[in-house]
Amino acid sequence: MVTEKQRNLVTIKEASKWASKYLNRRVTVSNIYYLLQYGRISKYGADNTTLIDLDDLKSYYDSLNHKKNYWEKVLGKLNWKLAFSEYKESERTKHVHGLHPYKGKFIPQLVEYFIDPHTDEFKKEIYFYPGDIVLDPFCGSGTTLVQANELGIHAIGVDVSFFNTLISKIKVANYNLLEVTRAIYELTRSLKGFQGSTPNRKFESELSLELSWFNAKYFPSPEFKIKVVNREVNEDEYGREKEQEFQIIYNKLLEKYNIRLKQDNPKSFLEKWYLLPVREELDFLAGEIKNMSEGIIKDLLMVILSRTARSCRATTHVDLATLKNPVFNPYYCRKHKKICKPIFSILDWWEKYTKDSLRRLKEFQKVRTNTFQICIGGDSRTIDIYGEIKKINPDFAQLVQNKKIKGIFTSPPYVGLIDYHEQHAYAYEIFGFERKDELEIGPLHRGRGEEAKKSYVVAIAEVLKNSKKYLQDDYNVFLIANDKFNLYPKIADIAGMRIVNEFKRPVLCRVEKDRENPYGESIFHLKEK
Repeated sequence: MVTEKQRNLVTIKEASKWASKYLNRRVTVSNIYYLLQYGRISKYGADNTTLIDLDDLKSYYDSLNHKKNYWEKVLGKLNWKLAFSEYKESERTKHVHGLHPYKGKFIPQLVEYFIDPHTDEFKKEIYFYPGDIVLDPFCGSGTTLVQANELGIHAIGVDVSFFNTLISKIKVANYNLLEVTRAIYELTRSLKGFQGSTPNRKFESELSLELSWFNAKYFPSPEFKIKVVNREVNEDEYGREKEQEFQIIYNKLLEKYNIRLKQDNPKSFLEKWYLLPVREELDFLAGEIKNMSEGIIKDLLMVILSRTARSCRATTHVDLATLKNPVFNPYYCRKHKKICKPIFSILDWWEKYTKDSLRRLKEFQKVRTNTFQICIGGDSRTIDIYGEIKKINPDFAQLVQNKKIKGIFTSPPYVGLIDYHEQHAYAYEIFGFERKDELEIGPLHRGRGEEAKKSYVVAIAEVLKNSKKYLQDDYNVFLIANDKFNLYPKIADIAGMRIVNEFKRPVLCRVEKDRENPYGESIFHLKEK
């Protein structure tokens, strides 16, 4: 048996340096902490000193090399540089990119690779230069627009979802942060005043204390996580057993504070997926925001409340992206390896996200450029881009007309994967935004049958054909797609384009997804036939 003295022990910082040299890429201290937190490697040391066994670390990274071989056996040859695995989560969601969750978005580093002229050390050709205009006809949450701004490139986004255009709009806007801070302060003060007449905060505070004690005793971290990884404990059985034990404590607290959980006759999204105390607070704060004067600060606050509402849904942490069943009781959480609880008050999340939003806006102000970015609502198959921009910003419209758009960088919806309006149903109901589900391309509810695929091919081709009206002659189009049905060669042909290159990348950091099964996507480079 190997003793601790015989192990090759180093500090976290030393481990990150060793790993960076061993892998020939940057490995941060945070990356090593992540491996410890999730039981990928063991922790050694005493007296509050954390040490790593380099042999353990080497074994872990060697296993990743075997993983690469397996992934390429399943997916074919991959460009591993485009995995951007060296970037921390905070870098993949840097500044305003993290203002609101969005299912199906791509990381900013992928945009940078293709539209930043300074990344020519990695690629043979430069496609965009500062001052050019890029179009994203499936704008989503505005990743292309934000990165274009940072790189000094003008950008136009189009999206059929009102809420998507709202997210994009508030990300690229320029704010008076003092006024934003004042507005947040007033709303937070009003929310606290509203809470003063209810027992919700006291109930949740005592519940959190009980839960903290219970988890420290029965789910110590990282020891329990390591046991799960090593299969020293039956996770499902143990989790259910402790879940039932804590339910007794929970029931007593509900009775003590006379807490009512469920809403009457739940039919709408808000009625089904929120505990009554949370719904009451959401309605109150939404009413306060609706009464504000129209402007970009009001738009920002709506998005922050939407982000708050998303985190306060009555669901488990592993089901945040794809809801299954409402949860009204504490439960064993496979994501966090402990007992977690539903949310009873929005205040903590509201305060967390308002502070986080201010921080992100300040960070973006340091790198933003004085360029035009605009996201317009509409159907990309038919929208008059010139006409719509002229209504909002005549100067930018004139630039677009004179200079024309250099190219496209976008990720079209996938066939039968996401209902884009439904993923933000809470926001549409809270604020009464208009939905246009019928205009979505390839939504989940239409499935992946042959008719759905045919309709999808025609629709994406129509978007490209309409976009071509506004493009320069020697344009570059980049489409991100997991083309498992091999639809894009036909799409390109119908649109009068040709695929000149295909960049295949592994997707290693899939939010709330199974990260072990091989998954990749292609970036198709299209030009005129």
